[in-house]
Amino acid sequence: MWRKASVAALLALAVGYLYHGGPDLPEQLLQYVSLPSFQSSPQSQRHLERVISDAWDSLIALPRRQWGRVAVGVNACVDVVVSGVGLLQALAVDPGSGLDHEVLHSKEDLKEAFIHYMERGAAAERFFSDKDLFQRIARAAAEYPSAKLYVGGNAALIGQKLATYPDLVVLLCGPVGPRLHEMLDEQIVVPPSSLQETDEYHLILEYKAGEQWGSTRAPQANRFIFSHDVSNGEMSSLETFVASLEEFQPDLVVLSGLHMMEGQGRELWEERLKEAVAAISDIRKDIPIHLELASMTDKDYMNSIMQEFMPIVSSIGLNEQELLFLSQAGGGPHAQLSAWKGVPDVGQVSDILLWILERHGRSDPSSEAELTRVHFHTLAYHILATVDGYWGNQAAAVMAGARVASSQACGVQAVDVSKVELKAPLHFHSSHFEPRESLSLDPAAPATAWRRGNITFHLTPVLVCKQPLRTVGLGDAISAEGLVYSELKSQQPF
Repeated sequence: MWRKASVAALLALAVGYLYHGGPDLPEQLLQYVSLPSFQSSPQSQRHLERVISDAWDSLIALPRRQWGRVAVGVNACVDVVVSGVGLLQALAVDPGSGLDHEVLHSKEDLKEAFIHYMERGAAAERFFSDKDLFQRIARAAAEYPSAKLYVGGNAALIGQKLATYPDLVVLLCGPVGPRLHEMLDEQIVVPPSSLQETDEYHLILEYKAGEQWGSTRAPQANRFIFSHDVSNGEMSSLETFVASLEEFQPDLVVLSGLHMMEGQGRELWEERLKEAVAAISDIRKDIPIHLELASMTDKDYMNSIMQEFMPIVSSIGLNEQELLFLSQAGGGPHAQLSAWKGVPDVGQVSDILLWILERHGRSDPSSEAELTRVHFHTLAYHILATVDGYWGNQAAAVMAGARVASSQACGVQAVDVSKVELKAPLHFHSSHFEPRESLSLDPAAPATAWRRGNITFHLTPVLVCKQPLRTVGLGDAISAEGLVYSELKSQQPF
């Protein structure tokens, strides 16, 4: 016993010396030094995950005032989901080195971009410029033995998730072809002007955690998406979408698809973005607008979205790659990072979220910007950051988003603790910079809250699926679920 006590004392002295000698002691070390004893065995770890899952079920409740009618637009398509490595092998492509490409022009570009993101375990989406070659690849993908067809496009996927709530009426505007139309939930209303004769197809190349191709090994499961999609690429349904709102009279508008314009070239997206801003500005000011972001590579385009589009929406949803790229494009905090290493540092994420709401949102009451809410999601945890006074029920909203990520990734209706694992840090800081607050996760109340000025942050862990069945659409489901459980405070008109 004395020997153990001596070791513990020496460890404490060493950590104290290191901390005072260098206060930037890595948070990872602090996490392991402070880990509770119940994490010492697989049995106690499963107990911890059970406590979190049970807490979610007891604490997550719908708000008193709920949305009745939600309008969603404007990207919709049919997803062809296939093994990425399997498809590339079927295309007679050999493994090699990874290299990112803003636009794909050939099978070689496709291979290099796929490897670039596979070796990072990161999601990405790219435009394929060659229509004929894309159609040949799409045919090969559809004929691949294990290929599956699903509803695709952020707007359609968000609409599908919202339609699981029987009291919600959902309008979907986007390029809806015959195959997609028959796949949509019957509760979704599609205006006749959105119907078209042919479907738009997106190819989803999935890979599993630990999957190997040549010298490339995936650290976690994810997917690489590409398409030659001109209808969605030009956001051709946007004006139809806005025109439909007057008759539909929504309580909430959800917009996605801006990332699709990036591959069309600067001249097109510059002009189209101005038209999109003008169209969205016509929506009644008392209707909140949520913007769902997606993977982009053009810093000028992302900066234009930040400057022109984000100030006119009420809420945004994004993942860790999109958050860091947004900061890099706008010269925000931690822009010098080339990529996240492992689980994104909570303090650094918090700094960027604060910067977004202070620079492009309404943290200052005199600001004309509308943005007051950011829903951030990464594999291990989610954060909802809101300007005080505009949104309610945000602890339940962030937990609901994490719960649906845990269940949907495993293909189950409710969280199965035998199929998931906790990867979130149990101890973290409110900022990467001093002064900062030391925070902990309480598994029995898994929504840690802190404030920075007039902005409140809510963090919850994700119970990560060990063997995910499908990763596509998780971000859309997370944002949709978070919106369902969010309440707009009526005394604060947008």
